[in-house]
Amino acid sequence: MNIAAKRFLFWTPRAVCVAFAIFLSLFALDVFNEGYGLGETIEALAIHLVPVYIVLAVLAIAWRWEWVGAAGFAALALWYAKGNWRHHPDRVVVIAGPLVVMAALFFMNWLRHDELRARP
Repeated sequence: MNIAAKRFLFWTPRAVCVAFAIFLSLFALDVFNEGYGLGETIEALAIHLVPVYIVLAVLAIAWRWEWVGAAGFAALALWYAKGNWRHHPDRVVVIAGPLVVMAALFFMNWLRHDELRARP
């Protein structure tokens, strides 16, 4: 595997995860339309960002241990799908789909861990 392919395989799951966290954080912006005061708005924003915190926490661990990222993102996808499939199957595709992709990418990273971390 050449250096460009190694870099691509190493950085893609991490970049996708950061992009997904930014995407999820957009859903928290609805708290600004609720007419809360400053303190209530900050509190509501912090609560609405809990999914982003969870994704970023799994990413922080997965950065070092890719197998944790594969398992963690797969578990998050299953948990979200289980809770929302019956009422909102379209949302499951939009939210759980990228989580499954991230799980697969981190799994591929884990399979090639020694090769990706080797110094040229």
